[in-house]
Amino acid sequence: MNDIREQLIIDLQRIEENDYELRSGEQLRDYVKLMLEYIGDPQPELRDDLIYSTFYKWMNEKKWFSDAELRELLLILLDEQHLFYHIGSKEDQAVFTRTFSVLVVALILQRHREKAFLDSAEFTNVKEALIRYYEEEQDLRGFMQEEGWAHAAAHGADALDELVLCSESDAAIREEVLAVIQRMLYNNHQYIFSDEEDERMATIVATIIDHHLLPQQSIVDWVSSLEQCGGWPRSRNKYVARVNTKNFLRSLYFRLLPTMKNQDMVNALLKSEMKLNEFTQ
Repeated sequence: MNDIREQLIIDLQRIEENDYELRSGEQLRDYVKLMLEYIGDPQPELRDDLIYSTFYKWMNEKKWFSDAELRELLLILLDEQHLFYHIGSKEDQAVFTRTFSVLVVALILQRHREKAFLDSAEFTNVKEALIRYYEEEQDLRGFMQEEGWAHAAAHGADALDELVLCSESDAAIREEVLAVIQRMLYNNHQYIFSDEEDERMATIVATIIDHHLLPQQSIVDWVSSLEQCGGWPRSRNKYVARVNTKNFLRSLYFRLLPTMKNQDMVNALLKSEMKLNEFTQ
């Protein structure tokens, strides 16, 4: 098995050096099977630099996968051995399988947005899996010195950003996404985000605003609701939720500031941030 892994590294390095082209006689499916098997490898060179980068190049630049292949790949990525592999576990290496599976799901949704190939039931299955994943992921570590990026909150946010842009997403789905962002900010895992996860979550809301995907008042009301954690009894959970939410509001405010014209949105962001900033009270 180790020999297979080492050969995969050699092959993917060679493919990278050859502008991600395959040799004559090589089949895409042979590499994809192995890439899925090692998608959560604890070595960042294989997991991140080689497997994810190769998926990105083949899927979004070379457009090599057919619709049927993308659907098949999606079913695998969303299963219990990938996106939900040991879901709920913490501080172990299973997190890499989950967080790099969700990144490839984001790539597939981007392809779907360019040329739709998922039917209604398939799209609903993806939506429900992504919401469930963002709710159930408990290992929220960002960057680790030896293993590199896990970054569940950020990688999941990338997929949710693609989801809200899909034409199949209606107001109810986008509001589901806002609700699950709030739960991630409030996470009861006592994890304060320090690797710019707040920026990746802010991207989703900025996308919704920039593309007019929800009524402005719905977003203003949601922003205002974020301050509720400031009224919780004094506890570590309150501190984590307050700091995460405060940082998220700041990220969103400065993301929108260059083009923001709606005073209600400005007021909601500033009011909620001040409510959660104990140094301004």
